[in-house]
This record gives sequence, structure tokens and C-alpha cells, in this order.
Amino acid sequence: MQTDSWPPRWVTDVPEDAILRGREQEPVIEFIEQFGIITKDSVAGKAGEKMVLRPWQEKVLERVFAWDEDGLRHRINLIGMPRKSGKSALGSAIALFALVLGPKGGEVYSIAAEKQQARIVFADAKRMVESSPQLSSIATLYRDAIEFRALGSVYRVLSAEAFSKEGLNPHFVLFDELHAQPNRELFDVMSLSMGARGKEATLCAITTAGVKTDNRGQDSIAYSLYQYGQKQIRGEVEDDNFFMAWWEDDGDHRSAETWRKANPGFGDLSDPADFESAVRRTPEAEFRTKRCNQWVSSQQAWLPNGAWESCEEEFKVSPDDEIVLGFDGSFSGDATVIVGATIPQAEGEKVKVFMVKAWEKDEAENDLNWRVDIQDVEQTIMKFCADHPKVREIACDPFRWQRSMQVLEEAGLPIVEWPSTSARRMVPACAKFYDAVVEKTVVHDGDGILARHLDNAVIKLDNLGPRIVKEKKQSPRKIDAAVAAVLAFDRATVGRIEEAVPQFFG
Repeated sequence: MQTDSWPPRWVTDVPEDAILRGREQEPVIEFIEQFGIITKDSVAGKAGEKMVLRPWQEKVLERVFAWDEDGLRHRINLIGMPRKSGKSALGSAIALFALVLGPKGGEVYSIAAEKQQARIVFADAKRMVESSPQLSSIATLYRDAIEFRALGSVYRVLSAEAFSKEGLNPHFVLFDELHAQPNRELFDVMSLSMGARGKEATLCAITTAGVKTDNRGQDSIAYSLYQYGQKQIRGEVEDDNFFMAWWEDDGDHRSAETWRKANPGFGDLSDPADFESAVRRTPEAEFRTKRCNQWVSSQQAWLPNGAWESCEEEFKVSPDDEIVLGFDGSFSGDATVIVGATIPQAEGEKVKVFMVKAWEKDEAENDLNWRVDIQDVEQTIMKFCADHPKVREIACDPFRWQRSMQVLEEAGLPIVEWPSTSARRMVPACAKFYDAVVEKTVVHDGDGILARHLDNAVIKLDNLGPRIVKEKKQSPRKIDAAVAAVLAFDRATVGRIEEAVPQFFG
């Protein structure tokens, strides 16, 4: 039973005129329908049969090959889908299209973390050439290359295990299972080497989710792009050069509804009965990444998968609401964040958690001189309190922000010291926040930064119990908004605050 698989959960908006222009300039669908074949028996069909593109596959292709007036719209494309979705065969056909109908002197590369993996996509493309009298008559086939001498074009296999930075001039790069790249070096090399090709060059990564970190403890290139795509889709950044289509569902990994939402080929390219069997015999992390396309941490994540998302609710914070602000600050490396929480006025009333403002460095820009605008932070807090006169407390982690806190206190604001490094205070506060999320006694405004920081938080266990920390001390994956939310929620739920008692300088 084929399901309606479009749109995926995350997809970049592409103008219709760019899609129409791409159809005229890049006949990728027609090419695949003519030359694409199934290379091995599967649920999709028997080996040697013509590939039949599904509507959702066509929609992906139309967007990857969308055109602006002067060439391809997207320089980087990230396509995320679970295994058993036909992504290797689709990638092979795309790469072959780029080789055959690309520019003269074109260079196409299939890339994976390991050479054996890279050869999977290449081998499928090679079989498609061998199965076509039209293509095989003009192609020269090698073990790891396909050459069209009349065009001066070549398709090669490349892996992270061994590659040369010299002499690369690709117009099309296909990364298979980008999540498995040990670091971002090869991705960066290929991205930069496409520069000379201008608007005729594009990179397409087709991958499942995986572990968020690479072998250096940094965000993996795949996870970094996934986060960037989310920012783009949420409107936090504008980038017409980037496209993402990502299927996932953050529900229970054991649920058939989760499988259906995360798998565009569920009931068509993949057999539902196979999921029933696999979920019982596959480790949870592997099943979540490979079958549900859910990212996992290399350490134990704090909140249960999907728990925070299920607490999202539309609401407005009014000047009449009694509020606590949680503040967690940094100057350069980590983020500086202000999160608000409403104080319940009646039994059973849910706490409303909301983002006020966050300042964080864009890791992609690698700006070593970036600093938080301290004056802007102070003014933001003052303005919020002026607009919301019933701010009862501003719970602050004092580290490095003593001067600003003194400025705010002297302005008459209710500053309260709340050191987030104190395990004695953080352990019970984290436990209280965790219980509220699981039991859905808290709601939030769906802010993307707060969701991301909560997702980044992992558990540290000591003799007092669990509390949240960064995955690694130097990790770029920030948790400051999560800390600020814990601070705000903790103080908002200690009971009705009649009068704030400044404690920062007491």
C-alpha cells in the first residue's frame, strides 16, 4: 500500500517558477525513466526492470534541479530518508544523468566514508550503462570510473579513506550516507572545488540520520547541515543556495505511525512486516537512525524522544502574567540566552515556557572575533521588564556576568543568583523540569533554538543524581537555552512569589 509521502517533515520552499525552469533545463525525470533500472531484486521490482519514479521522488528531483535565471538554484542539497527507501538507486541514476547530460569536460564523483560504500552507488550506475546499448556504445568502463571520451567527461569513486585535494573540478558530487563521514574535511574540499563551475555545479547528499558527532567530537557535517536546514525552513536564515528535504518523525520508534511518517516508501518500497520484525531484534539507536531517520547522541539524551515536541502549544504572554526570567550567559564560545516562564496562578495551571532572546555565534562562519553584545543583552532585559511589569525574578547564572547583573539590579530589577554549575541545585531542578515535560504540565512556544539546545543536552550522573551537561566540553552543540529554561521553570514553580528578594550581591 503506497502512502502519500509528500511533503516530508522538513522541506525547503522552492519557488514554482524555479521548478518549472528546471524542468525545461534539466530533464532528469525523463532521463531516469529511460535509462534507470533496478539493479537487484527488491520490493520495488525485479532486477533489470525499469525504475518507476514515485511522485515524492519526482518532487525531490524537481527541487534539487530547480533553476534560477542563470543556472542551478541550489549549490548544496541534503536529502534525508531511512534505509529501504530506494536512495542508492536514485542516487546512481542522478549521478549518471549528471555525467551524460552535464557540461562537456564534466566531473562526477560518488563519495562515501569508505570506498566499499562509495562503490555501491557507482556499481548501480555502471550496471545502468551496461544495460543500455545507447550508453554502453559511447562509454568506457573501468573498475572505479566511467568515461565518456567524446564529452571529455568522467565519473569516479572517491572515499574519505584516501583522496587527493589536487586537480578536482567537479560539477556534480553525490555523497552517499553523509552521516558516516569521519569529519567534514572531504565535504569542504569538494564544496570549494566546485567554485570554478559556478551555477552549473551542485552537490547532493542522500543520507540517513546517525550519531550527531564526528570522530573529533564536533557536530558531524550531516548533522550540521540538518540543523542549518531547520534554521532555513524556520526562517532564521535565508539561503537560496541550500535545499533540504528530510523525512522523520519524533514519535515512539516502536509505533507504526512513526514508521509511516518517517519512510516515504512505507508500504511501497519497504515492507511494513519487515519493520515489525526489525524493531524487536535491532538495537534502539540503530533502529531509530536507520528506520525512523532520528538523530541520536553518542551519550544518553536527556529528554525522551518527542517529549518536548508534544508540549508545544500556541499562547500569548501578556503584561498581566507573572513571570520569571532565566538567564544563562557567555561572551564568545557558548550562547547567551533569556528564557521566560509564567508563574501558575491556580492549581493545575500549566507553566508557559518561552524564548525571549538568544545570542549565539554561527559556527558555519567561524568568526573568531565574535562576541556577545553585552549592552544589547542588558537593554533586552530592561525592555522586557518594562513591557511586562510583573517580572518577579530574573534568575541568573553569575559566571562572568557580575557587572551586568549589578547594572540591572541598580536599575531596580529583581536579580536572583542561580549558579547552574551547582550540582546540588541543578539535579533537583532538572528532575522537576523533566517530570513536567514527561507529564505535560508545561507548554512552550515551539522556539527552534530552545528545542535544539534541549536536544543537545545529555545526562551527567554523579552521587547527587542526573543533571544536564554538554556532550563534550568543547562541543559546538550548545545547551545554554536548556539551562536558562531549567532556571526559569525552577523559580516559577517554587510557589507564588509575592516579593522578589535580590540575592546576587547579598
